[in-house]
Amino acid sequence: QLQLVESGGGLVQPGGSLRLSCAASAFTLDNYAIGWFRQAPGKEREGVSCISTNDGSTYYADSVKGRFTISRDNAKNTVYLQMNSLKPEDTAIYYCAARWGRTVQVMCSSVSPLASWGQGTQVTVSS
Repeated sequence: QLQLVESGGGLVQPGGSLRLSCAASAFTLDNYAIGWFRQAPGKEREGVSCISTNDGSTYYADSVKGRFTISRDNAKNTVYLQMNSLKPEDTAIYYCAARWGRTVQVMCSSVSPLASWGQGTQVTVSS
């Protein structure tokens, strides 16, 4: 089972920035889709952004387009989520997930129990 460890969450003021990291324990991440999901209190978990380890294709939820950027460092088996212009509604626990052989659209469109999941990192946007 692939293990994922998130880091980089914290408290930030509206308009601020954070960068989340997701480190994967695997010899190789070839042909994986890796994504960031979030779950706010009282809401369902939703896909935020996903990236393909093969071709770098990306997917963003409409709510974060233009503000968040996902990237990968294949040599470090790490995926990043740069979050700019943060809003209070971005407050949530952010989870990293990975699944072999899925497109970024499929990966981000559902919360699959077949994916590998990290433990989550809290992001709080508040003044």
